[in-house]
Amino acid sequence: MTQGSLLYTDFLAACRAVCGEQFVITDTAEKQIFESEWRGRQKGDALAVVLPASTREVADIVRLCRDANVAIVPQGGNTGLVLGSIPTAPQTAIILSTRRLNRVRQLDSDGNTLIAEAGCTLAAIQQAAAEVNRLFPLSLASEGSCTIGGNLSTNAGGTAVLRYGNTRDLCLGLEVVTANGEILTQLHGLRKDNTGYDLKQWFIGAEGTLGIITAAVLKLYPQPRSRCTALLAVQSAEDALHILRLAGDQFGPALTTFELISRVCTDLVLQHIPGTRAVFAQPYPYQILLEISDFHPSAHTAAVWEDFQQNLIQANLLADGVLATSVAQADAFWKLRESISEAQAKAGRNLKHDIAVPVSRIPEFIKQTEHLLSSRCPGAQVVCFGHMGDGNLHFNVSTQAVDRQLTPDALNDEGVSRLIHDQVHVFGGSFSAEHGIGAMKRDDMLRYKSETALSLMRAVKQALDPAGMMNPGKIL
Repeated sequence: MTQGSLLYTDFLAACRAVCGEQFVITDTAEKQIFESEWRGRQKGDALAVVLPASTREVADIVRLCRDANVAIVPQGGNTGLVLGSIPTAPQTAIILSTRRLNRVRQLDSDGNTLIAEAGCTLAAIQQAAAEVNRLFPLSLASEGSCTIGGNLSTNAGGTAVLRYGNTRDLCLGLEVVTANGEILTQLHGLRKDNTGYDLKQWFIGAEGTLGIITAAVLKLYPQPRSRCTALLAVQSAEDALHILRLAGDQFGPALTTFELISRVCTDLVLQHIPGTRAVFAQPYPYQILLEISDFHPSAHTAAVWEDFQQNLIQANLLADGVLATSVAQADAFWKLRESISEAQAKAGRNLKHDIAVPVSRIPEFIKQTEHLLSSRCPGAQVVCFGHMGDGNLHFNVSTQAVDRQLTPDALNDEGVSRLIHDQVHVFGGSFSAEHGIGAMKRDDMLRYKSETALSLMRAVKQALDPAGMMNPGKIL
């Protein structure tokens, strides 16, 4: 379909009849914000950007696309990291933005559930829950702009996975528009429903390739009565692993966050992010951001923390440590953690690797992989941080300091990523922990997934989207 064709004109007119004139965008300049990947790495070229305001409108648009043989790229906040929410081929697909699907439809504080439309930002859902003294625990650096539809479509993780699980674990039901334009409604919010296949799981983590999530029932939790946020300094990843085990034994489910931060990360943040400052008088190889959230009074939590800290000192695991004594200080600790990606971007181009390895093997993985990388690509700098408590590391690499004249055989960027992902595979891990596959990691799927797994995925795709119109070029 081309812009000059009568079919194109008729198709757009039909879309405008569904959504309204101003919500079908074809102007090149107006489309750019939707077509551009937020980090500027790639730009798509959509036939149009369509913004429906209801599930019924989404279904109508999907049927129009089906009849006109136009592909659909669903898009929420467009904050993804794997090129999953922009078109891969020019002028063959519309971007279907869920930004106008932004209502909290229902909030049940007794049943601890909330029904939100797909275009609700994560921050808006957190705030709605907080207004009735409830907690929606999913927390990401992009929570002010990412949407719950995107979070579900990528099965986002975040900083509280250790206690509450991924987005998949926080969802009780979905409303989905299928590739045929039919509406699947499962918004009952039941904790137990053993009536056949759990259909919502087909669409969570599918990145819009099987259908379009339009609403979800989400789990809420009571607001914790107390929180302890601490920044610990350690000499090695091995010491961090020992502390993680002791923290799990000491705090049980109250252990909410356990983030590993390498010295390189801290140095980048202090250098590039205004308003940040070093917590410790001297630098250490690693820092741990640890948070406990509990339902006991603050005095009890503080006493338990003091006991834990003394155990670490006696075990010679703690080089230094600071417990936040105010909300402002806790926020400052979190700013050091949440600013790493921004600091990396300011420092220059870097290769991002969102990986998972068994928790018990994290120190060994870091040591071996850093050694391999230094020998195969001298000058490459590893920026390692992430959710150590659940095995998810962001093992990012900057190759700007690699001198190609001195070491012409040094690995190129593709070779660096291949080395890291091969190592992940050797350690029994995953090359994508929480960012998804999108268009960026399709080749990795072929390299690391078994043929049996890929065949089953293709069978599901064929069954639910036989025409291949839902987010083509992503995952498979």
